Amino acid sequence: MTRKRQDAAQEPPKGEEPGTSETSARTAINADMVAAWLRRHPDFLARHPDILDSLDPPATPGLEEAGRSVIDMQQAMVLRLRQENEDLRRARDEMITTVRGNLHSQHKIHDAVVSLLSAKSFEHLIETIANEMLVLLDLDATSLCVENETDKVPRMYLGRVQCLPAGSVDALFGPSARVVLRDNQPGDPALFGPASELVESDALLRLSISANTPPALLALGSRHPDHFSNTQGTELLQFLGHCLERLIRGWLEIPE
Repeated sequence: MTRKRQDAAQEPPKGEEPGTSETSARTAINADMVAAWLRRHPDFLARHPDILDSLDPPATPGLEEAGRSVIDMQQAMVLRLRQENEDLRRARDEMITTVRGNLHSQHKIHDAVVSLLSAKSFEHLIETIANEMLVLLDLDATSLCVENETDKVPRMYLGRVQCLPAGSVDALFGPSARVVLRDNQPGDPALFGPASELVESDALLRLSISANTPPALLALGSRHPDHFSNTQGTELLQFLGHCLERLIRGWLEIPE
């Protein structure tokens, strides 16, 4: 007898789907609770103005028939705040993207330097520049270039080092620049040799190895026209160049 009464109590009234009445009551209670909470915290929207972006404010009474001659200043302020919030959100997202890109570039340069430091000989160092740095820096061509004073470049390295005419380095860098970044730049065969056909932008790093060695540079090339650009920072590339200078000087036992 008791079981039948319980079953009857659990059955919804005829014509009503199960859970409908309960859901409506819960929705009404939640709405009342939210309204009451907001009344107790009147500064909530002022402290969280971004929530206004997801709300539909009610129309201002009496302005519907007034035409365009009447301006709803409150609505205009809300729209302006929404636009400002959207601009700030966009600027934040762009900043986060830039920071992440910089960190990624930093990790790549550090990995390349560690790879150069791990070379077992000068020959291994040149092979690392020509092969491993392509992968580590996501490039399509790399080249170590030295002005063509063959008596100061060991003969055994001439086949793996691009030789440049005298004065080429200063012509590319000017009197003092350490790094030159060029976008939309077709590859120069004098710098990249056969790999120049792959290059559409490049970064050139001046290498001041020693007062007793000819001017030199490290050329980095990419198939993407905007991979390198003169609007980019050069600190990480300068760091790479300084490390390579010291490694070459150490392996060839050249005084500074």
